[in-house]
Amino acid sequence: MSTQNPLVIRERLSEVRYEIRGELARRARALEMQGQTLIKLNIGNPGKFGFRAPAHMQRAIIDDIDQTDPYTHQQGLPEARETLSALYRKRETPHVDSDRIFIGNGVSELIDMFLRALLNPGDEVLIPSPDYPLWSAATILNDGRPVYYRCDPQNGFLPEPTEIETLVSSRTRALVLINPNNPAGAVYPRELLERIVAVAVKHNLLLMVDEIYDQILYDDARFVPLAPLAGHHPCVTFGGLSKVHRACGWRVGWAVLSGEQSRITDYQNAVDLLSGLRLCANVPGQHAVNAAIAGPDTITPLCSPGGRLYETRRAVIESCAASEHLKLNAPGGALYAFPQVVGPAALGFDDHDFALELLETENLLIVPGSSFNVPFRDHFRITLLPEADVIREVFSRIDRVLARRAEHVTKVVPLKSRSAVA
Repeated sequence: MSTQNPLVIRERLSEVRYEIRGELARRARALEMQGQTLIKLNIGNPGKFGFRAPAHMQRAIIDDIDQTDPYTHQQGLPEARETLSALYRKRETPHVDSDRIFIGNGVSELIDMFLRALLNPGDEVLIPSPDYPLWSAATILNDGRPVYYRCDPQNGFLPEPTEIETLVSSRTRALVLINPNNPAGAVYPRELLERIVAVAVKHNLLLMVDEIYDQILYDDARFVPLAPLAGHHPCVTFGGLSKVHRACGWRVGWAVLSGEQSRITDYQNAVDLLSGLRLCANVPGQHAVNAAIAGPDTITPLCSPGGRLYETRRAVIESCAASEHLKLNAPGGALYAFPQVVGPAALGFDDHDFALELLETENLLIVPGSSFNVPFRDHFRITLLPEADVIREVFSRIDRVLARRAEHVTKVVPLKSRSAVA
């Protein structure tokens, strides 16, 4: 038996959370190994819910498969970058050409790469709360410090630019936006974006905007791209095939670097260096970019009345409205809902314990709201990808657990102590 010490891991990993694929997901796998059938609502992974990438995109890869063996340019397939530069010029993004486009193995890789090219130890990044936790993790693992600005549920999960500005320090390097938002589904109006751009310009902060859900919109929600509002100011826009085109496993994301050339040259070269170090992104998937951009719109029908995503969202809204234990800001975009537990069930509520109880007693896997770097523990996230009838069953089970909690609280907590429960 070995007497040597175990390997020591990086200390900063203790600061990183990613419950979307963390402890609860590991417990879910163990239950599945025991023969349990689970409804897994933790990941926005369309292919696991019967969605498929559009046929014209699949055909593009098949037709070009004999061209996909070699490495391509570190920034991505030239034809794909030309297509993307044309798309973003059409959106009135300034200063864009193919040299400003970087294709990566999904947006996740690119977020890490662009932060690595920017941050020195101790530098700060302004990140929304709630956030998609990769942003916090990538900041921490690149020796930066996430500083959170509130996106308050009472304000529809929209931030307040004046509060953002109070958080700027001499170490602040970047300001992150997620629009449409994951996990809350908020869609940012133009006036709000203009005010946020003004903060970035005033304090010389790099704007970094995650727009991966840019075409997944419901009802009267309207998406406004950030880069045209930023104009000459440096901005990185992230997008990809994963969500709008339901091609998560292809790992094709892109980043568009806009702004006045004299202000971004060194940064552009730094990102290019990091791109070269990983050689290139997945090549076969890049052959679908032109087909995705030039092909038919396959996402709007899913998000319109009668479409699958729209009807599942409707089922979530109706289920929360019918429950005395839940409150919901209806998502205007993206693939998630972020309900809040209210009333007696919320007294002493812990979102992680609740998620574990749902998993163990109701075979449901959700994500605790605190996983998204919020200061409260009374929310949870689910994906809108299942069929509407499945979602109704999901909320029936959720309500059953919350009703038990409320009944228990009613029995053991004096009435005057419950009066403050929202």
